[in-house]
Amino acid sequence: MHHAPIVVHRIAPAGGRRVSLRAEGQDSVLGLARSDADVIEFLRRAGVPDPDDLVLGDSPLIEWVTDDPHAYEAEPSDTDIP
Repeated sequence: MHHAPIVVHRIAPAGGRRVSLRAEGQDSVLGLARSDADVIEFLRRAGVPDPDDLVLGDSPLIEWVTDDPHAYEAEPSDTDIP
């Protein structure tokens, strides 16, 4: 269960992370971010104050699920064929 109002979900197999916002008891998907700049822009469009500080700082308002914060690319599998 997520407690922070902003959630940056795990990295998708093809790369990128879904970003969601909980406001007034409703979860809204803001988009698929491929960089911190994308997350900042999604939050700016949603009307979140100071999105740069939230994303680039160590804010308790953002939960980075499963993967490292600020990582957006999927790790290649050992079984991937070049």
